[in-house]
Amino acid sequence: MGLERIKGALAALDNPQNSFVAIHVAGTNGKGSICSLIHGALAAHGLPSGLYTSPHLVSWCERIRVGQTFITPTTLRSLLLELRPLAQQWSLTPFERLTVAAFLYFHRQAVNLAVLEVGLGGRLDATTAHGQRHTVAFAAIGEDHQEYLGEDITSIAREKAGVLTPGCVAFSGPQPAAVVPVLRQAAVDCGATMTWVPPLADDTFRSLNLPLRGRVQQHNAAVAMAVLEHVSATMQPLDMQRSRKGMASVRWPGRLQHCRWHGHPLLVDGAHNRCAALCLRKELDGATSAGPIHWVLGILANKDAVGMLQALLRPGDRAWLVAIKDSVCWSADQLVKRLPAPQAACLERTPPHLGSTWPVSIALRQATRQPSGSEARVVVSGSLYLLGQLHHQGVIRVVEKN
Repeated sequence: MGLERIKGALAALDNPQNSFVAIHVAGTNGKGSICSLIHGALAAHGLPSGLYTSPHLVSWCERIRVGQTFITPTTLRSLLLELRPLAQQWSLTPFERLTVAAFLYFHRQAVNLAVLEVGLGGRLDATTAHGQRHTVAFAAIGEDHQEYLGEDITSIAREKAGVLTPGCVAFSGPQPAAVVPVLRQAAVDCGATMTWVPPLADDTFRSLNLPLRGRVQQHNAAVAMAVLEHVSATMQPLDMQRSRKGMASVRWPGRLQHCRWHGHPLLVDGAHNRCAALCLRKELDGATSAGPIHWVLGILANKDAVGMLQALLRPGDRAWLVAIKDSVCWSADQLVKRLPAPQAACLERTPPHLGSTWPVSIALRQATRQPSGSEARVVVSGSLYLLGQLHHQGVIRVVEKN
């Protein structure tokens, strides 16, 4: 890990990223929502703005857009082929190569401001190779990717705080108690200004009429609006009414999204770590509908499945652990002895002839098959990759056409 290779590759291209400034968004959960809200407001003003996010649900083209338009498959393929010799010379990872492609694309599209979502961590993330990140936003920081960022939340926060640069202005919503001093000290150490942003009040949030659901979006929208006010005051005057209209037009699929499968209602959400699972469960507990929940879950083997299931499952719930294509996933057999008895009792064990995890179609069929009078809700979650797979296979519709 390190930034030397991607910086070397960018220097060989005469540093195309220097032609635009960046708003850098770091954190664990909510980065994409903050990025999309900021970019939606900028695009509503007709500004030549870029957006770079990860991961994607269905197509790699979702990660790079200028204005409201995704990069085309032909253009992205051409860029990656053009960069292949450079990528080989500098031994770039796939994410680094895509980041260089995004910077070069933004440069050629005459973008003057780009919103960049950190891919992993922050200090050593490829997006941090951009040198003009004078505005930084932090989404909620929690435990994820511990194999790369450290075992405890303090270590993780320290890696994410590495995006701060001397003199930058940073905004953060509420953070866990262990994270706050880490961000504060990192800001002091590098001469950055840290502003703490409270969540939007209920009535203010409702007035925005955002398509993004969930109380956590009151935190994300507050940070996005604080960034936009700073942009308006220091870079580009913005009309806040137009900004609100742009934010209301944002579509960020796979987050508390309602879909249907064979006429059955589903709620799909990309929660893929314990913190996100806690937020999802809180939303479901606060909903007007009661009754148990039938979970269809795809959880990658490198994730804290025990922590996620302890957050999600309640007595009376049922859960089917499903396969995600080309990925190693947790199975019920692996988890049943690791979970407390109430959660273990929720797991549906797979018959031997089906393998270790449930095929998605069978899991959905069983989850939606309910006795007369049952009020169980069906929720599909555990991984954005699972949601993308289901959309790609035509099982559910998650992403609207651009």
